[in-house]
Amino acid sequence: MARANFVDYVKINLQSGSGGAGSKHFYRAKGIPKGGPDGGDGGRGGHIILRGNRNLWTLLQFKYKKHIRAGHGQRGSENNRTGATGDDVVLDVPLGTIARDAETGEQLFEITHHDEERIIMHGGRGGLGNSHFKSSTNQSPDYAQPGEEGGEGWYVLELKVLADVGLVGLPNVGKSTLLSVVTAAKPEIANYEFTTIVPNIGMVQYRDGKSFAMADIPGIIEDAHLGRGLGHRFLRHIERNATLLFCIPADADDIRGQYRILLNELERYNPELLDKPRVLALTRADMVDEELKRLREGEIPTDLPKLYVSAVTGEGITALKDLLYGLIIERREGYDGVQFAMEEE
Repeated sequence: MARANFVDYVKINLQSGSGGAGSKHFYRAKGIPKGGPDGGDGGRGGHIILRGNRNLWTLLQFKYKKHIRAGHGQRGSENNRTGATGDDVVLDVPLGTIARDAETGEQLFEITHHDEERIIMHGGRGGLGNSHFKSSTNQSPDYAQPGEEGGEGWYVLELKVLADVGLVGLPNVGKSTLLSVVTAAKPEIANYEFTTIVPNIGMVQYRDGKSFAMADIPGIIEDAHLGRGLGHRFLRHIERNATLLFCIPADADDIRGQYRILLNELERYNPELLDKPRVLALTRADMVDEELKRLREGEIPTDLPKLYVSAVTGEGITALKDLLYGLIIERREGYDGVQFAMEEE
């Protein structure tokens, strides 16, 4: 996914359609010069609807189209005919899209399932025709309701990447390289910090036609929870990953220190992130020999499963897939309704 094409935050202006006015018509026919009221109702104004689409990974479509309008309802007419409903506007969005009121910051809802539809702005109701107002004391009501005006306002759409596994680590620790080896994704890889500035997502092909989604989240830096760098924008993508894969180089000077930094940033941003299953991948395993691994055993955190992996030699890659798939299956059984990308043929 090209950097310029990944958009995870947009502010858009929406205007739903106004309802059509009710009709104040009276029935007239040959021999019936003074028939009763038969004015129909006005049509409803068009809604603006968000629809989940699992084939989308970005909010790019809204970058250049920030003003969206739905159709207006039509007036009612004679013979109690209701006016046509205004055209709804259906906006396809990626799974994991959150809708907020731009003025108050209130979260309205989140789209998590394919083809899930939620109305973000309702169209105005159509006005009632004069036939509704006939009574024993008012046989000829010469009035009808106007249509209700549509809504208008600014809204924020914010994307939190949905994936079964999220790669978590400091900048330049080999996350992108690992993703490129276990999936078909082609992230930019270079030997400097912040090569990854937008999430990259790939499908890991597992045994018997099974697969699961893995996301490379841009590197976390210390005090990211305070918004340092692009901290909040990075951290929010981790919230919708079912399992977290911590990546720390096997030849790092302070493995336990890096792990503490990552845990601290996640906890301060959202303590619930620590409830997710965690796995430690000690990347660049080809840079250390077996003797050094034994000597550094006491420096490695013990509160989570750990594996040495190498994108160069393939060491530990199959075992890592097995471990992650098992955790995903366990997590998927009791998760809170978010639909992840794991598939079976």
